[in-house]
Amino acid sequence: MKCPQCGHQEDKVVDSRPYQDGRAIRRRRECLKCGERYTTYEYVEQGTMTVIKSDNRREPFDRNKVLNGIKLACNKRPVAAKEMETMVESIEAELQTRGESDITSKEIGELVMDRLRRVDEISYVRFASVYRKFKDKTEFFEEMKKLLE
Repeated sequence: MKCPQCGHQEDKVVDSRPYQDGRAIRRRRECLKCGERYTTYEYVEQGTMTVIKSDNRREPFDRNKVLNGIKLACNKRPVAAKEMETMVESIEAELQTRGESDITSKEIGELVMDRLRRVDEISYVRFASVYRKFKDKTEFFEEMKKLLE
């Protein structure tokens, strides 16, 4: 593990504990060169999932992309970072239980919207407006009507 401060590759583990209901390990490390402390997470490598994009490109599933999309939608909203991480964990777990190696970006987007709708409606509308590529205010208002019903 490289130290994020100085790049040195030798460290010691200061603390280690289960994370995500035992599906991962959280480790606090200390760089042996500069003394910087940082956190790493260790996950069991699951079977690789491939995301099929709308233009038929294929790329490996990246949970960080899902998390970043959620963070953008929740920017300046009362949604805790832990809650966003929980949404990503939930989405990833659901996709893993399907047992499929190919998942469309549309399926992922729908799962994200479902989780955001339950947590914060404004974040949901923000995500939906980008994800569904609203072309004008009419489409935006149609989505708002669905929320109000």
